[in-house]
Amino acid sequence: MTGLDRTQTPKTRPMPHKRGGLVACLDIGTSKIACMIARLKPSAPSEALRGRTHAVELIGYSQIQSRGMKAGAVIDLAECEQAVRQAVGIAEKMAKVRVESVLLSVSGGRLAGQLVEAAADIRGGAVTPADVSRVTSTGMRHATGEGRTVLHALPVGYTLDGVKGIRDPRGMVAHQFGVDMNVVTCDATVARNLMLAVERCHINVEAMAASPYVAGLSVLTDDEADLGAAVVEMGAGTTTIAVYSGGRFVHAAGFAVGGQHITMDLARGLSATIADAERIKTLYGTVITGGSDSRELMSVPTAGDDQDLPQIVSRATIANIVKHRAEEVFEMVRDKLKDSPFAAEPKGRVVLSGGASQLTGLVELGTQILGRPVRVGRPLGFGRLPNEAKNAAFAVPAGLLVYPQYVHLEHVEPRHTRQQVKTGTGGYFGKVGRWLREGF
Repeated sequence: MTGLDRTQTPKTRPMPHKRGGLVACLDIGTSKIACMIARLKPSAPSEALRGRTHAVELIGYSQIQSRGMKAGAVIDLAECEQAVRQAVGIAEKMAKVRVESVLLSVSGGRLAGQLVEAAADIRGGAVTPADVSRVTSTGMRHATGEGRTVLHALPVGYTLDGVKGIRDPRGMVAHQFGVDMNVVTCDATVARNLMLAVERCHINVEAMAASPYVAGLSVLTDDEADLGAAVVEMGAGTTTIAVYSGGRFVHAAGFAVGGQHITMDLARGLSATIADAERIKTLYGTVITGGSDSRELMSVPTAGDDQDLPQIVSRATIANIVKHRAEEVFEMVRDKLKDSPFAAEPKGRVVLSGGASQLTGLVELGTQILGRPVRVGRPLGFGRLPNEAKNAAFAVPAGLLVYPQYVHLEHVEPRHTRQQVKTGTGGYFGKVGRWLREGF
């Protein structure tokens, strides 16, 4: 498999400014699967979200319990396929449309971003789009290790004869041209099996995107992205990070610890069933200890024999278990941020998203451990979102609906461009199977 796996996951075509269209997305998480279908309509950019060219109108959505997944990766293909079918079916019914292709998020497979510099001599004097593509391709291949696949290759800045900070080099004259780029990769096997689960439902994967990047597209204001921000997407099985600087996505990282680990800690610590532990976390999950908590008692059913009497535990006991794991997560986030360009952004803030970010007191705990301002992000700039989709748990699927407006910033390997068969819809059509065959 040498060399063959160093490919790029599918990329959708950029959204034409003047045209609208239907977009469907799937966020296959460790604990929930969300499917959203929306109509994108061209609109004037708003003050806070200048990068957006289209308004997103949600017409169908679903959220069901995930099956066959662990730490953002497929562990049971048949189970996962069934759950995907169910999620898509519910959203289709509500939207009264058939879904043929989806945008898909990736949170597993050890997400990693690498800042790469690539340079080349210019043959004709002025920089052409072909030069840009050639140098970017070289940088991208250089950054892709064995068994990894590229989710995003985003030029961050260009260099002409050693002069940095060039925003658009096309048509400019130089002897040597260079590009600084953020190459985000994940384990090829994880990406391939996620695609497979969706394709087995006879749905094409139009594009794949890193969860924390699309979460950032949905929860960050332009000012935050310009001044520098880190988005921490706290899922059930993974915590993933996207760093923004100067308005651009410059780094990604992740690790396989998330909200589900808090549930397991509670189940062990309270000798409760996993279902009871999840319910306790949802109702009483807090990292704030003290006050009357040690005196406030509650009964917890014991796992195992029905004859067992429920045990009495204090709210403080629950808060301590939750806090212990939440501290560990933030310490791991702090270590990841230390090794990223975010370390150079002293004013940069941290925005939390994902289901696990909704625990009480997490903002204060994060501020204390990370030493930076922290807030919880929710999807911004969406008209008519149902109440349950307005929170941080829906940052990723909401961001996937925004993503087509930002695809033009990414480098796409020429092979995919060649494959874009004219279908009249501009979607990937039958090409995804080809990506699987060629790419692996």
